Amino acid sequence: MSQAQLMDGTGLARRIVDETAKRAADLTERTGVAPCLATVLVGEDPASVTYVRMKQNRSRKAGIESRHVALSAGTTTDELIGTLTGLSADPTVHGILLQHPMGHHIDERAAFEAIAPEKDVDGVTLASFSAMSFGLPGFASCTPGGIMRLLDEYDVDPAGKRAVVVGRSAILGKPVGMLLLGRDATVTYCHSRTADLSAVVREADIVVAAVGRPRLIRGEDIKPGAVVVDAGYNPGNIGDVDFDSARERASLITPVPGGVGPMTIATLLAQTVEAATRQTGA
Repeated sequence: MSQAQLMDGTGLARRIVDETAKRAADLTERTGVAPCLATVLVGEDPASVTYVRMKQNRSRKAGIESRHVALSAGTTTDELIGTLTGLSADPTVHGILLQHPMGHHIDERAAFEAIAPEKDVDGVTLASFSAMSFGLPGFASCTPGGIMRLLDEYDVDPAGKRAVVVGRSAILGKPVGMLLLGRDATVTYCHSRTADLSAVVREADIVVAAVGRPRLIRGEDIKPGAVVVDAGYNPGNIGDVDFDSARERASLITPVPGGVGPMTIATLLAQTVEAATRQTGA
C-alpha cells in the first residue's frame, strides 16, 4: 500500500483566511463596521501569550480588529466574569476569546458561561455545545469545526463510517464526536479508562486523536485505508499519532504541525466575521 496522502491544513487555512478577509472588507464597506475580536488572557503564561499574539496578528491580516484584555494572574473568578460580561454587552465587540488555561483558582466553566452565545466564536459555552449536538445554528468549537472542514476538503464523508475519537475534552474530543455523529458517523469515544484501546482504534474508518499523549496511536493500530486526524500537539512538534508508521497504513493523515493547528485559527477568524455579520444584520 502506498503512503497516505497528507491533509494540508496550512494551505486550506490560508484560503479560508483569504475568504474571511474578503467577507470582512465587504461587511465594513457595506455597514462601516469592522469585525472585532476581543481576546482575554489571565496571567502571563508564555505559551498563552505567544498564542494570543499570533491570533491578533492573524486577525489583522483578515481585516478583523483585535482588542486585547490582559488581566493579572491574581484575577478572581468574579472579576473575570465581570470583564466577560462587559465585553458581551459591548456592541463594538463581535467575538470573545478567553484564553485557557486560566489558573487553578478560576472556575473556568463559570467564566466561559459569562460569554454571550452570539459572541462565543471559540465555541466553549454550553449553548454552543448544545447547538453542535442538536445541529442547530451556533458556533462550533474551533478545532472540531476545523477538523470537519478539513474532512470536507478531502471528500471524506463520515456517513456510515466508524469514527473513533481518542479524548473527551469539553472543547475538542466531545464536540468533534457530536459533529461526526451529526454527519451520520457511528462514533466511539475512547479515553484513559478504555480497555484495549488498540483493538477499538483498529476498527475505525476515521480516527481523531485528541488526548495529548505523544505517539499514543501507533501505525499497527490503524486500519488499512483509514483517515487519521491528529489533533494532538506535544513538545517537539509531536502529535498523538506515530506519524511515520501510521502513514504506511492510512489513506489520509494530518501532519503535526501543519494539519489541524492552522485550521483552528482559521475557523476562529471565519466565525468572528460570521458573528459580526449576524450582529449587524448585514
